[in-house]
This record gives sequence, C-alpha cells and structure tokens, in this order.
Amino acid sequence: MAISKTDYVRGLQCPRMVWLDKNRPQEKVIPPEVQARLDAGNDFGDSLMGLFGEYVETTAFKEDGRLDYGKMIKTTQECLESGTPVICEAAFSYYGNYCAVDLLRKTEKGYELYEVKNSPSVKPVFLQDIAFQKYILKKCGVKVSKCFLILNDNEVKIQDVSGDLYPYEREAYTKIWEISKTKNSKDEIFVPVGEQCESPYRCWFYEYCHGEKKE
Repeated sequence: MAISKTDYVRGLQCPRMVWLDKNRPQEKVIPPEVQARLDAGNDFGDSLMGLFGEYVETTAFKEDGRLDYGKMIKTTQECLESGTPVICEAAFSYYGNYCAVDLLRKTEKGYELYEVKNSPSVKPVFLQDIAFQKYILKKCGVKVSKCFLILNDNEVKIQDVSGDLYPYEREAYTKIWEISKTKNSKDEIFVPVGEQCESPYRCWFYEYCHGEKKE
C-alpha cells in the first residue's frame, strides 16, 4: 500500500506525521478521550450502513485480525459488476493508494459517495478526505456523480458538498504522490514544530516532536 485516505489527511497536516505513523508507531500517544471520540465515530458510521436500505458490506479480516484489503477490493468489484445498490466500505486501490468509501450508492447518473463524520458541521479536513476518495475512484473507472457528508447534528444530517470539492481535488492530484514519497522515505522527515501540531487535530506524536517525556 502506498497511502490510505487517513495517511493523506494526516500527511497534509504534517508530512512528518505520516512518516512517524509508519516508522515510529511506538511513539504515538492517543489520549483516552480521543480514542473514545474515535470509537464513537466508528459506532455512528456503523449505525448508518442501512440508511438507504439493503446493502453489502465488504469489510473482511485476515486470520491475524488485520483488514484483508485484497478481499475487500475483490468483493467491491463483484458488487459493482452485479449492480449492488449500496456498498458499505467499498474498497479501491490505485497504484497502492487505498480508500474504503463509507457508503457508495448506485444511481442512474453514476455513484453517489457518502462520507460519515460524527460532527455537526463541515470542516476542510472532511473535504480533503472526500477529494482523496473521489480521485481514487475516478482512476479506478468509477463515475462519481455527487459527494455527500453525513453529519451528526443531534440528528442525522446529509449535506451535498459536491460543489465545494474543486480546490481539494486539484490538491489531491499532486499531494497524494508527495505524501506517498514522504511516508516511504528511508530517512526520517523533520518538520519544525508549529501550528500544524494542533490543527486541525492535536498530533499523536506531539510529545515525541516536542521532546516531552511520555508518562
């Protein structure tokens, strides 16, 4: 795998972050409250798989518990060929760059892409995430007609963000390959600490880069 959509948005925040994810994972510190928020987001996404009726979920695991990307991609292709109306975790890979779409819905004009976020409003990082996915799907020959965010604003809210993606799509065409090169660099990437350490999210390697001792 070159990079995933998670690698992509983290690499945009800070190139060093995505290098550390691969090469210094033992230095990562995820606070309990952050992990709880991540788990809540996963639960919210799982609860919406049936939003548009019957669906096929591609999620598959290897015997060691890791995701079986190859099997997920194969199942996705089978669903596309058979005309499955809704695919959850629809998996695609282009030159090793990988994404799994939360909800991919077939329409007369192509496919609608839905990204689920346990958040009340749209954030730029969400649009970066979707732009990466749209790029991969386009390169895999899938026509994406519209893109939506499914948000949690005390109730489920669906927002069409298709018209907001253009600058993020342009960015993806070059940044995907730059971040992939950074992730796979043999030498450690160094970036001066700064605002990117806490924006849009506090980096899980904050203590490592700031030289603070982990508890």
